[in-house]
Parts: sequence; structure tokens; C-alpha cells
Amino acid sequence: MKLAAAAYPIDWHDSWASYEDKISGWVAEAAEEGADLLVFPEYGTMELASLAGPAVAGDLEQALRTVSDLAEPADALHARLATSHGVHILGASAPVWYGERPVNRARLFCPDGQTAFQDKQIMTRFERETWDVRSGGPLTLIETALGRIGVLICYDAEFPLLARALVAAGAEILLVPSCTDALSGYWRVRVGAMARALEGQCIVVQAPTVGPAVWCPAVDENVGAAAIYGPPDQGFPDTGVLAEGALNVRGWVHAGVDRAALAHVRSAGQVLNMAHWPEQDSRAVKVVSVAFHAFKP
Repeated sequence: MKLAAAAYPIDWHDSWASYEDKISGWVAEAAEEGADLLVFPEYGTMELASLAGPAVAGDLEQALRTVSDLAEPADALHARLATSHGVHILGASAPVWYGERPVNRARLFCPDGQTAFQDKQIMTRFERETWDVRSGGPLTLIETALGRIGVLICYDAEFPLLARALVAAGAEILLVPSCTDALSGYWRVRVGAMARALEGQCIVVQAPTVGPAVWCPAVDENVGAAAIYGPPDQGFPDTGVLAEGALNVRGWVHAGVDRAALAHVRSAGQVLNMAHWPEQDSRAVKVVSVAFHAFKP
């Protein structure tokens, strides 16, 4: 299969038609390049706040509510595009009201019309302390024609037990939509994503937001590079990087992935991280404290 990761700018839109044209163009471009699975970033849909004007887009709470209210037509657009182009699309995550407060939700659209979603599990300090966006539903393993897929939204990729739960359930591909406002934040997610590919001997797709959006304080600065990672082992690059784009350059990054190669690494690789993972359990609980003594020659 061919995977496509978006380095996606958050743009101002004066009309719904402007947003629809943008998304349609991005999907068409990736599909024309032969992509089977397209991954958009975390909070990319915050650009929809622009439709309500500068005052709303510039207010953290009003922007949340505006984008959440537009989630349904945005989902319908992505569903139509997935069907018409015959591709799988992980749409950019969006705040969606779930009880008293919104969650950060990413939805996967399949070409046969089926959909599934994943809510972010562990919230950043900004989401917790300033924005009050909350953790949502449980981790979900998504069965598709391309294989078993899990989604770890940005910060979630920095926590190995979340990825391990998905891999143990059968995930072969982990999608990591991200939104980071500093180079250090981008690298935290990238290091986490690459570590998850190593530990789970799986494919990880990182798709970030890039560039400024000064009119929306929630996502006003965006730093990142799109990339696709795998285990640094037989049949994969020594670096573990299947493909990567330049920092802060908008556009798609593509990589071909062979599920048979992934299965081979998991069963007969130079190392067997996935299979040997449970061996940590008995050893991690036995931490021995060693007292040092003065050296006597």
C-alpha cells in the first residue's frame, strides 16, 4: 500500500466553498500520486473557525464551539472524498462536544462508506489548563482493507503503553496526527513516534500542522515535518525513516509499505521487540538497590 502524510497549513477561509476546495484539492493530489491512506494532522479543522469571523476565531472558547458545530458537514465532505477517490482518509482532528466539554477527535473514512473515530487519550497542559479540552472514549483498533490501524493523537504517541495496547490487539499501522507550536514539541512527538515503530515493529505515520495562523490563538504557531517511520530492521531503512519532508514545508510525503515485510520483521527480524516486550514485566518489578563501598586496592 502507499501511505501519505500531510504537512498541513491552517488557512483562513471566507466561505465554506473555500474550505471544500482546499480539502478536495489535497485529497485529489494524494490520490493521483497513488496513495491508499491519507493522514491529516491534529486540530487542522481549527481553520473552520475563520468562517465565523475574526472575533470568534480569536476567542478560544468560541472557536471551539464553532468548529464543533461544523464537524458534521466536514465529516460528510471527507466521506464523499474517500468514496469518490477510493481512498482511506484520517481527517484532521477536531474538537467535538462530548458531554460537558469537547474532546479532540480524529475520524477515519473508508472508501466503502464505513467510518470510525479515535479520541485523544492524554491531554497536554494547554488542553487541560487553558482550553479545557478533555479525554474522550477508549483506544480503538480499526479493521480496514489495508490492515489493522490505531490512532495516537499527538501527545498520545509519547506514551508507550497506549501504542503497546494497540499493537497487542493487532495494530500494524499507527497514525499520529500532530500539532506542535515549537521545534522541541515536534521532536518530542517525532521521537515518540519513532520509538513506537521500534517497540511495536510497526509503521507509524506522523502528519503535522505547519506555518502560522496568527488569527487563531489555539493554533497560531505550527512547527513540524511530515514523515513515515518503520522498524530499523530487515527490509526497512537503517534509520527507520521510510520518508520525510522538510521542516515547515507544506505538502504530502509518500511511502510504500509492504505488510509482508512487516510480518517478516515481527517473526524473523534481527531483534524481536514486539515478541520480547512481556519479558520486561517480571524484571521491571525487581529493582535492586546497590550500596557502593570505598575502593580498596
